[in-house]
Amino acid sequence: MAEAVAKVARRINETVEEGKDSLDLSNCKLISFPDGVFKVLRSVSENICVVTLADNELKAISSKFFSTFTQLRELDLHGNVLTKLPDVVGEMQHLTSINLANNSLSIFPDKLTEIATLETINLEGNSITEIPVEKLSNMPALKWLNLKSNPLDSNTQSALQSPHKFDILSTTES
Repeated sequence: MAEAVAKVARRINETVEEGKDSLDLSNCKLISFPDGVFKVLRSVSENICVVTLADNELKAISSKFFSTFTQLRELDLHGNVLTKLPDVVGEMQHLTSINLANNSLSIFPDKLTEIATLETINLEGNSITEIPVEKLSNMPALKWLNLKSNPLDSNTQSALQSPHKFDILSTTES
């Protein structure tokens, strides 16, 4: 445990000291985003555009995370145990890419459809059965949606068959 804490501290210090625009806390055994990180990063949070929290044990991500990192363009949360996202994710004005692959989502995070800048959504390897195809079709920037390895219901699979202005990766059973 101490080793994981040291790794987090080291990576945060690097971000602050080097004025990086990214924060990589992947593989740190995190079960939540450490509250102390917000204080340490307060001076640089406006500069951070890329956050990687992949391959942790996150069960949830707080609203405070999204209200702190307002300039986020890319967020990688793959390989956690997230079951949902806070509604405030819909207020991210710069987010272009979100990776939620291999989590525990059973419901499509509807607020993602409110992010006008979002270009790529990766939801591979979750337990999602339905997606809001119409809302996704109205997203101005969406280019790519990965729904592979989700137990999509037949209505959703049918809706995905019709042409869309974005690429869809999905596993369809024959």
